[in-house]
Amino acid sequence: MKNHLSDRINSMSTSATLAMAAKARELKNEGKDIIGLSLGEPDFNIPDFIKEAAKEAIDQNYSSYSPVDGYADLKQAIANKFKRDNGLTYGLNQIVVSTGAKQSLANIAMVMLNDGDEVILPAPYWVSYSDIVKLAQGVPVEVPTSIDTDFKMTPEQLEKAITPKTKMMWFSSPCNPSGSVYSKEELEGLAEVLKKHPNIFIVSDEIYEHINFRGGHVSIANIEGMYDRTITVNGVSKAFAMTGWRIGYIGGPEWVARACNKFQGQITSGANAIAQRATIAALNAPISSIQFMIDEFHKRRDLVLELLGEIKGFNLNVPEGAFYVFPDISSFFGKTINGTLINNASDFALYLLEKANVATVTGEAFGNDNCIRISYAASEKELREAMARIKAVL
Repeated sequence: MKNHLSDRINSMSTSATLAMAAKARELKNEGKDIIGLSLGEPDFNIPDFIKEAAKEAIDQNYSSYSPVDGYADLKQAIANKFKRDNGLTYGLNQIVVSTGAKQSLANIAMVMLNDGDEVILPAPYWVSYSDIVKLAQGVPVEVPTSIDTDFKMTPEQLEKAITPKTKMMWFSSPCNPSGSVYSKEELEGLAEVLKKHPNIFIVSDEIYEHINFRGGHVSIANIEGMYDRTITVNGVSKAFAMTGWRIGYIGGPEWVARACNKFQGQITSGANAIAQRATIAALNAPISSIQFMIDEFHKRRDLVLELLGEIKGFNLNVPEGAFYVFPDISSFFGKTINGTLINNASDFALYLLEKANVATVTGEAFGNDNCIRISYAASEKELREAMARIKAVL
């Protein structure tokens, strides 16, 4: 029956993070004690004040279609958040609310890319970037980085990757999967290169901005010369533990926002009404209301780095944000462990799942063949047990 499907879907990869989570669920259903460290999903419940806002919205009968680009008062809350947290001034006509930041990214790709347009992706990159670009007939151009440079792209690498076909650059900071955070100086270095190429646009994925352990987040749109050519993507899934509420948004040039609104109007229309009302409460609250989660992630990062550091063969850096570690495990390649030959990161991740009952994700899905991604969005008890199991089978 595959022959009856479109070339588009046949050529698309399955999300590796979702595939590993599904495999872990299958094993759990078979009675195995699986510890899932594959999904990027906070294990906290959302704060009560956000729940109360959702209940109030239900009582106020927010049950009709919402505006395609979001309620005006939600867009005002987003504009206020951009000003407060990022120093960015966006009018309501520059903001579009979508069903998750993933839809925001897909909207951007579909309205901006033509057949053959190249999109620079510093690797490792979030698992869906490449396929979203391909779906829009763009061409992903991977720029490999390594643990030695904290998985960050240098200005020299960016300059070398640019061709006459380059249309965009997509990146995340803090980064999924590496946890790397670009400093203001590093972003300024990239901006100096981009200033020489005025027709290249930037997608800045800042969904993890508040889960940041270095003491401050910098948006590239705030760097001189970058505002008019940057589309900033964000949402409430990570910082507010609202993954299932599916609210993302963009701030960017008005012409891009208008195009995204037009496209979304033909695909999904407006995002969930109740979730939008809850998001107003989330964004209007001070960051201090979620500081307890950020502090806990910081503690867990330190714990996981300490425990992984006791396992020979793991090459580690210190991620400064998000809730992932991205160790280089290439020292295991070509070796046989308990009868299992490890050829690559996928073999290694599968070995940990089958032998240690710990679900991780291969770095190959993120454009880096030497690493695996471990999410520490789990309890301290689970993390200690998972690291002990990994150590035991290695």
